[in-house]
Amino acid sequence: MSIKKIIISPGEPAGIGPDIIIQAAQNPWPAELIVIGDPNLFIERARLLKLPLQLIPFDTEHSSSHQPQTLKIIPMPLTARCQPGILNKQNADYVISSLSKAADYCLQGNANALVTGPIQKSILNDAGISFTGHTEFLATLCQAPQAVMLFVTPKMKVALATTHLPLAKVSNAITPALLTSTLRVLHDGMLKLFQCADPKILVCGLNPHAGENGHLGSEEIAIIQPALEKLRAEKINVIGPLPADTIFTEKYLNMADVIFAMYHDQALPVVKFSEFYAAVNVTLGLPIIRTSVDHGTALDLAGSGLADSRSLSAAIKLAIECCSRQ
Repeated sequence: MSIKKIIISPGEPAGIGPDIIIQAAQNPWPAELIVIGDPNLFIERARLLKLPLQLIPFDTEHSSSHQPQTLKIIPMPLTARCQPGILNKQNADYVISSLSKAADYCLQGNANALVTGPIQKSILNDAGISFTGHTEFLATLCQAPQAVMLFVTPKMKVALATTHLPLAKVSNAITPALLTSTLRVLHDGMLKLFQCADPKILVCGLNPHAGENGHLGSEEIAIIQPALEKLRAEKINVIGPLPADTIFTEKYLNMADVIFAMYHDQALPVVKFSEFYAAVNVTLGLPIIRTSVDHGTALDLAGSGLADSRSLSAAIKLAIECCSRQ
């Protein structure tokens, strides 16, 4: 079996992205780990963390499994020197370029999967770069018609109908076309990436108590139910809409292969409360495999040695597993 190449974009250089990559690099991995970034940034951060690190130029022609305390690197210089915890708009292009180049390596077949570190969206927007999130950015870059955000923990899988959208806009965004296309991508992703035969998808309602038969909102009756009926006719196993306040209880989690929520904060508080350090963000619908940490840049922890790399390790592990199933 060929060695899988996992390429990592470190995200915001002033955040904990470099820290957790260095921490994860201390351990053996049954794959080749490659980072795109500024070598001096990683050398300086390793020194702050008091962790050994040898940087090795990445060679597309020769693969080898990761060796502890080393890291394959594709050099990309920072625009401005980075100070841990201090955001700098001058490095916004570096963040976007490293992410784009990492995705390109996957698209060109030079890497098997992309793992992304946390990005500070505010500094990118302050620098004049329109960026709502990795999911939307990678969908555009990869020319994917529909990308779906899926969160994976040891206890549950949860996908979203809408991603980084203001709450006031969610109701209008929930349309039969959106639901059917998103659920088809979710169904396909469960089959291909997780080898789940006939995945059972439990669907949340939008309103409290899933609308209470129209008394607390009409979207369930007018929009969600017709979309689910159409999908059932296609032999896609969707159940719902069910009240979001009970769908995450043990009874329903034991029934479901994956839960489908209507909006970001309908699902993410449950996911992060349940398994904050083990949660992985997966993007379905792309022509590449992409996993990610499920946390932010934690600027206050950058360079301190207190950052926790378990979510990154879980993202790397899941990326390797998904590659092996392809």
